[in-house]
Amino acid sequence: MQAPADKMTIDTKDGVLDLWTFGQKNLRHIHRNLTTAQLYEHIIQNREGQIAHLGPVVVRSGDGTELPLADKYFVKVTADSPAAPFAANDMDPEQFTRLLYRMMAYIQNKEIYVQYATIGCAPDDCRAVRFVTETAWHSLFVRNMYTPVEGVSDFSAFAVDFSVVHVPGFRADPRVDGTRSTAFVMINLSQKVVFICGTHYAGEIKQAVFSTLNFLVSREETFLMRCAANVGPDNDVAVFIGRGGSGKTTLAIDDRRPIIGDHVHGWTEKGLFNFERGGYAKVHQLVKAKAPQIHACTQRFGTILENVALDSLSRRIDFADGQLTRNTRAVYPLSHVDNWAGASIFGHPKHLFLVTCDAYGVLPALARLTPELAVYAFMCGYTSRLESPQTDEPVADIRFDTCFGASTMTLPAHVYGLRLMEKIKRHNVTCWMLNTGWIGEPWYRGQRIDLSVSRALIHGVTSGRLDAVDYNTDPVFGYEMPKACPGVPGDILDPRKATRDEADYEIRTNQLVKVFQEDFARFEAHMPEKMRHLLANVLSPDDSFDLLDSMGLSM
Repeated sequence: MQAPADKMTIDTKDGVLDLWTFGQKNLRHIHRNLTTAQLYEHIIQNREGQIAHLGPVVVRSGDGTELPLADKYFVKVTADSPAAPFAANDMDPEQFTRLLYRMMAYIQNKEIYVQYATIGCAPDDCRAVRFVTETAWHSLFVRNMYTPVEGVSDFSAFAVDFSVVHVPGFRADPRVDGTRSTAFVMINLSQKVVFICGTHYAGEIKQAVFSTLNFLVSREETFLMRCAANVGPDNDVAVFIGRGGSGKTTLAIDDRRPIIGDHVHGWTEKGLFNFERGGYAKVHQLVKAKAPQIHACTQRFGTILENVALDSLSRRIDFADGQLTRNTRAVYPLSHVDNWAGASIFGHPKHLFLVTCDAYGVLPALARLTPELAVYAFMCGYTSRLESPQTDEPVADIRFDTCFGASTMTLPAHVYGLRLMEKIKRHNVTCWMLNTGWIGEPWYRGQRIDLSVSRALIHGVTSGRLDAVDYNTDPVFGYEMPKACPGVPGDILDPRKATRDEADYEIRTNQLVKVFQEDFARFEAHMPEKMRHLLANVLSPDDSFDLLDSMGLSM
């Protein structure tokens, strides 16, 4: 019989949920900090994956996408504590405890894997984390993404800042547990623990860690960024912010500029540093000629290939096959990348690129932004993706992902916007918008911009060559477009010159502006008056809005 909620007690050790409470004494075996080679052996013995040609391990996660926000919960410290953070759901402490006891029952007499790791290389912001996983391949994922703790003989005495427990085999019963579905993520800050259940998708571990870090690294001078970053020979850092599929990781890995990291960074008064030691790159339709560094990582021992197609006889992988999911991933330690910059604190960003894939052909290939316009674009988080319904032609899906990471946000959007604005102005950062989608023509009439062109534009910025060229100011969006860039055709720099029907282009432009403004209204009322006044009139649509409305046109 289940104990009443008021009789349930949960033991902690230094404020962190104790493994004994989680059922350690009734587990069959605990594998602590196994090496990569040892985890390979367990993956094969457990039939969790297969070894591919040249050594990577191929695994299947079932559902290849992250959970919706409706399945992510923050546990209130007390029944009377404030509501859950931004973009999350409340969970009562009693509900959490009941769910915890059911999970404890599930793992009885099971083997589990534990990795002790550190996150972050800045002394003031480094955190020790205990990762508990039901499967060996998720333990390898942790070992690739974070820095394993070495040389500890007695882990029972090792203090951690929080724990992440990943139990994909346990599924909630919404009728009993009060969850929306059988899969869920719940973060309990009072007991410094994260539970991820009902999903094998490894990206949920990264997302949950980032959300938790948002609380633990909350000092004003440390700004957490979900981005990729690289560094030049003069310690000049370039930051790439964008959603999955926009190309930020691919573009940040550059033969001429060592990569710092591809996902989570901290920006302090000392500079920029990486919280992770691994990469989690999208590899659907990966081509060696266009992304040689990432391709090389997919051919190495230790790399995990998540949901990538594998020939059953030759054990060769096929990146073009997206039947399981287009969100195929490679998980590798950054030491696999030839020009990894290493774990260190680098200089302050000199350039910030907001990377978007515009399927409507409205945005230019590159545009220089004012700090206000950059923060506006950052808070909106616009991108678009091509969806392929089974019976229809591909269609474009507009997405506004607040601050390019709504699923990991723990504070209102304007808080991140204000912090970014302060950093940009204090350190004189030049801001850019980089469109890796379509230029001038929409996706159904044109071709996506070539990766080599995007690289040439980035090199034009980081080399300083675009400092001396003339710019055109867009009459609607207000950004500045360079008139020339070495290695880039002139007609691709201004989308109005790249379109075949300028009237159609203007209609698409004003449609996109209107959607931007509608999205901005979601969080406009919650931001301080000064910031609201500063950003409310950033975009300047022309009088054709009235015409659009009268014609009944919308995106």
